[in-house]
Amino acid sequence: MHSTHHHSLPPCLIIAGPTASGKSAVAVELALQINGEIINADAFQLYEGMDICTAKPTAEEQRGVPHHLLGVLPVSESCDAQRFRDLALEAIADVLSRGHWPIIVGGSGLYLKALTHGLAPLPPVDEALRAELTTLSKEERIARLLALDPEAETTVALANDRYVSRALEVCILSGQPQSVLRRSWAERQVPEFMGVLLQRERDELYSRINQRVLDMASAGLAAEIAALAELSDTAGKAIGVREIRSHLAGEGSLAAAVETMQLNSRHYAKRQTTWFRRETGFQTICLASDSTRDFAARRILEIFPCLYRPPQSAPSSST
Repeated sequence: MHSTHHHSLPPCLIIAGPTASGKSAVAVELALQINGEIINADAFQLYEGMDICTAKPTAEEQRGVPHHLLGVLPVSESCDAQRFRDLALEAIADVLSRGHWPIIVGGSGLYLKALTHGLAPLPPVDEALRAELTTLSKEERIARLLALDPEAETTVALANDRYVSRALEVCILSGQPQSVLRRSWAERQVPEFMGVLLQRERDELYSRINQRVLDMASAGLAAEIAALAELSDTAGKAIGVREIRSHLAGEGSLAAAVETMQLNSRHYAKRQTTWFRRETGFQTICLASDSTRDFAARRILEIFPCLYRPPQSAPSSST
C-alpha cells in the first residue's frame, strides 16, 4: 500500500493552472535557475504520438531541461490517478537522487490531487460482484447506486456507466456510501506541499487558447490524429481527437473542427479553474499579458526561497 494516514510528499514543487496559462514556459525558466527537472502531470501528454494535440513542449521549448513522463504510454493503454501517482513518485525519487528539484507541471487536477493527498482507500475490484452487476441494465445500476448513496446524484457522473458501476461496487463492498468514504478521506488529509497556481484574466486566457488551437492546426494536427492507432478510452478523451476525427470522416471542415476544439478547450479551462479554486494549498500567481516567464519564476522564488538550495531528500522509508 502506498498511502499511510500521514501522507507526505517528497520535496518537489507543483506548478498548476488551466490549459494555455503558460505553465511549461514558466517551469522551464525556473528549472534553469534552480537546477530543476520537470515531471509532466498532464493526463494526455503522458501518451506518445499526440505531441501537437496535447501541446507537449517541443525540444526547443524544453531548452535542455530534462523532462519526465512525456510520451511514456502507448495510446492503447488506459491510465488513472493511481497509475499516474506511481509513475510520478518514481520520477520524483529519480530526480531527487541527482540532488535536483522535481518540478511537477500540469493541469490534471485529479492526478495532482492523487499526488498531494494520496488516494482514497477504496476497496479493490471484486470480479464476482463486477460480473453480477453487468447483468443489470444501465438504469438499474443507477437506481441501485442512488438507493445506496443518494449523494451520487451530484458526486458521480451518472452518464458514465463505468463510474456508476465502480461507485456501486464501492458502496456494496465497503458497506457505506462511496461519497462518505471519499469525503472522510479528503477531510482527514490536509497535506503540506509547495504548489503555485498560475492564473490569467479570463479574456486573455481564452485568446491564448484560441491561438494555441490555430497553431496546432497549422503544425499538422489533422495528420497527427489521422495517424493514431486504436485509442484507450483515456487517450480518446484528449481534446482534438473527436473533433478532428469527425472532420476526417467528412463531417465538416477543418475550420469548423478547430472552432469546436477552441470552444471545448475554453470549457475545459473553465472546469480546471473551478477545480483549482477549491483546492487549498496552492499559492496563486496572477499573470498579465505582459508578464514574462522570468517574472513568474522570480515570484515563485520569493514565495519558496528554499528552492535556492538543493532539496533535502527525506530519508527513504521503504513502503
